Amino acid sequence: MGLFDFFKSHKDQSSKKEDVNKPLMADLEQNPLQAGDIVDALRYDLGRCKLVEGQSGYEYESLETGTRVSWLRMIDAATQLQKVKKVTS
Repeated sequence: MGLFDFFKSHKDQSSKKEDVNKPLMADLEQNPLQAGDIVDALRYDLGRCKLVEGQSGYEYESLETGTRVSWLRMIDAATQLQKVKKVTS
């Protein structure tokens, strides 16, 4: 193993570590989420929401009140998934 191989393998390991800690855009049942999806929010009394692209990234917009909450505030610390359930009907 040459010197360059050492740095390459070290870099590959660090990028994999970052991916593990990165929050996923998925609901609690691991269904993938994208802009336009309708979800039931489990935080902040938002009720049914639509996932929209806001000025600072993705946001959940309550269909009842119009209140918007950043997707970052909806991350479940234990699972790194969104504290929402995707509506599939």
